[in-house]
Amino acid sequence: MFSDLKVLELASVLAGPSVGQFFAELGAEVIKVENPVTGGDVTRTWKLAGERTDDRSAYFCSVNWGKRSVTLDLTLEQDRASVYELASKADIVIASYKPGDAEKLGVDYAALSKQNMRLIYAQISGYGPENPRVGYDAIIQAEAGFMFMNGEPGGPSLKMPVALVDVLAAHHLKEGILLALLNRERTGKGDKVEVSLIQAAAASLVNQATNWLVAGKLPQKQGSAHPNIAPYGDVYTTADGQEIILAVGSDRQFQDLCAILEMPEMAHDHRFKTNTARVENRMDLNGLLQTRIILYTADALITAIHRMKIPAGFIQNMQQVFDTPEVKELLLNDRGITGVKSFVAKLGGVKKINLLAPPGLGEHTKEITS
Repeated sequence: MFSDLKVLELASVLAGPSVGQFFAELGAEVIKVENPVTGGDVTRTWKLAGERTDDRSAYFCSVNWGKRSVTLDLTLEQDRASVYELASKADIVIASYKPGDAEKLGVDYAALSKQNMRLIYAQISGYGPENPRVGYDAIIQAEAGFMFMNGEPGGPSLKMPVALVDVLAAHHLKEGILLALLNRERTGKGDKVEVSLIQAAAASLVNQATNWLVAGKLPQKQGSAHPNIAPYGDVYTTADGQEIILAVGSDRQFQDLCAILEMPEMAHDHRFKTNTARVENRMDLNGLLQTRIILYTADALITAIHRMKIPAGFIQNMQQVFDTPEVKELLLNDRGITGVKSFVAKLGGVKKINLLAPPGLGEHTKEITS
């Protein structure tokens, strides 16, 4: 798909590098520039307690497949010249500098586009070009409202266990880059694409945003339960101690669920007959459902529920997740390292590519710069 595309990655951590991997998965040549003075991408050192890996930590391996790594110190004229040379032949530059830092190093859009008018410069930041604050996912989760809503009622505010704002911002940046590529086909000119973590996060609040903006209801903590639908996101324990989750999206599905649980009268109870009523009476609803669900084993109940096309599933750990057939299709393997694809859409024109494992720090410096 993008076998003739050259990408220069001047980004680190998660958001920017995940965009680089996206293009690598689609066949682009992706060169990752890392600072040898600081040890390269900081995530090379973000290791779990007891993790035994080389400079390719488990975290680093999440978004750096299919790339080649070169070490260049951009404060040195000779190394900066190497970046200029690479940028002059690149289609896309991905950067994640704090506002002002790219200019200080001489690798901002204005500097690099002078030598390459077709260059697309994709910049990701915490708060946009005018705000010098460092943007990290955990802080953005707090400031964009996610943590205030996340947790059990009356409990502490919680960060989500993945850097979801980084992931969301990366998708926004991909969209911008793809639009810039389309526009370049029409005009022959490159462009600068900018995405901030805070705006990507706010744009992703969807119904929780409009629960406030339209309905005037300030979203509160309510565990995994959905504020607009019930029982949706609610978790129950079965007779064999397993946790299952329901996502009942219609009154018909609720009626079928009641039939499976051998409590058809509940579907006609005025407290639960409609979704609006079920949301208003969620505590009573969950109490009654739990008294029935505890009588069934998880496998038997989920099988019956799926037979009636009602959305429900098991609460799974990572080992169980990667035993799932659909998920196994996403696995990457090379040189003893296993990873996960970032691009999952199926397109007829996309050929399967055997990606290289994430590179060691500066592994390809001589090959690329000599």
